[in-house]
Amino acid sequence: MLMREALLAPMWPARIAILPSLPRTVQIVATVATMGLLVAAAALPDDRDSAPAASASSPASTARNPGRESDFGAYLGAPYHYPSDFHLRKAGVSDLTIKDIPWYTHPFENPLYYGVRFQRWFEGGRFGTMLDFTHSKVYAPLKEGEHPFEGTLDGKPVPATAKIGDYFDKLEWTHGHNMLTLNGLLRLPSLGIISPYAGVGAGLSFPHAEIHLKTDAHRTYEYQYTGPCAQALFGLEFRLATGSIFVEYKFTMADYWGPLTGRDGSWFPIDMWHQFSRWWKGEEPPNGWAGAKLVSHQAIGGFLVRFVPKTATQ
Repeated sequence: MLMREALLAPMWPARIAILPSLPRTVQIVATVATMGLLVAAAALPDDRDSAPAASASSPASTARNPGRESDFGAYLGAPYHYPSDFHLRKAGVSDLTIKDIPWYTHPFENPLYYGVRFQRWFEGGRFGTMLDFTHSKVYAPLKEGEHPFEGTLDGKPVPATAKIGDYFDKLEWTHGHNMLTLNGLLRLPSLGIISPYAGVGAGLSFPHAEIHLKTDAHRTYEYQYTGPCAQALFGLEFRLATGSIFVEYKFTMADYWGPLTGRDGSWFPIDMWHQFSRWWKGEEPPNGWAGAKLVSHQAIGGFLVRFVPKTATQ
């Protein structure tokens, strides 16, 4: 596994279209409208909240008194990836490093940045667990500026600086930079319907690689398992009648090291089977291996739908 330091750097250059295309605008508006409708549905009162008066035997509001519950949610967001090195190795042929690539994210361009999660809070509502799937994106700037190059490519030394697009047709993980983590959660003291929480977790990276070196006959375009990932998070949950909206900060780390197979993949299970089969047979990928360490800040916002056991409301 690669062991490299994360490098601090300023924010990546913004590339903003003055007049976005109508289809992309419609996609974004439709997505935001759908999330708005789901949040509005979560805010609708249920029978307990519409009762004319509370009595001593009335159940406590699950909005203001978190307890044992399960939550399903989805979110959108925007990440920032620290610049990092990209490595490509093929035994006896290539040993290339491109230094300090300022990765782009384009979270609101198709495919969108998104995530889904399932949470389970235990009795008392203080501790919980969460299965979290994040679909982020990573693009290398192919034409913008020159970057430091080191090593060899196809048996020849590379120049000290060059544009990435001089050597690559594609260098990205856009369908996406996928992380699946299992997390532990801690709910902090609530302020009315505002419930702060924190968590930490670890899991696996399953990106969709799209890497095409100009000298390779075929691109690598498939889902892959590339290594472990981890995250830490802090958020604010605004608890409504039967659901919640939330805003959250996440810090994530993923160390990619994946095969360059020269294969156009298909479905995730099929791509995973192909990768497992090659590993089981001890086959080296025809175009070598490639990877990068991705360290990211992520700001997200979304909704949760709450499922409370009857025994927790009686």
